[in-house]
Parts: sequence; C-alpha cells; structure tokens
Amino acid sequence: MPAEPETICVLDDDTSVLKAIGRLLCSAGLKIMAFNEPPLFLQYAETHGISLAIIDIWMPEVNGVEVQRRLLNVAPNTPVIMMTGRDEPALRSVALAQGAAAYLAKPFEGEILLASIRAALCAPS
Repeated sequence: MPAEPETICVLDDDTSVLKAIGRLLCSAGLKIMAFNEPPLFLQYAETHGISLAIIDIWMPEVNGVEVQRRLLNVAPNTPVIMMTGRDEPALRSVALAQGAAAYLAKPFEGEILLASIRAALCAPS
C-alpha cells in the first residue's frame, strides 16, 4: 500500500503563485492545500495535520512573519518555508529566528523549492 502523500499548505495572496506552486508540487507527488487568506490557513492548521507550510511574507491583511508566529502557537512542529518577492534583511532574520527551514526570494527555480521541501520534511522537529 503506497504511503499517503505529504500535505503541504501554501499561503500566498497571488493566485498565479498558488497555481504555479500547486502544479509543481502535484507533479512531485505532493498533496497541496492552497490558501490566499491568512485566517483561513490558520483555521485549517488548527484542525488538520499538515506536513509543511509555505508562507508568503507580503500579504495585505497580515504579513507572513506574523502568520508564522501564529502558526507556531497552533502547530509548533510544522516546518515552514518563507517566500517573498521583496527581500528585507530584518524580516529574513525574524523568520529564520522563528525557525523557518528556508527563506526563498521570488522568483525561484522549482528545483530549489523542491530541495527546500525535502530538507524541511527530513529535518528533525
């Protein structure tokens, strides 16, 4: 019996980014749950086991670093990969200090994201 695919949540307010990452992850045999609003993502994370979260930093309602902080409260063992279209060293430092497994600047190659996912899923919690 094949193993259940990893469930990866992707949070980004840009639907084109969600679609592109969704296609990439599905082609790699990963299960994706896509969210474009932080409250919906956090509500899902509270009630479902997720293997990994990929979170955009710049969103209109709440920035990704704050979402990451809130996720730590509801699912502290969930690995997080942060991504951003506008890299700021201060936010990078905060995200990594809060335990982000990776911090990627958009645009990034699909293989870089997949390698970051593999590393985060294999890392001890």
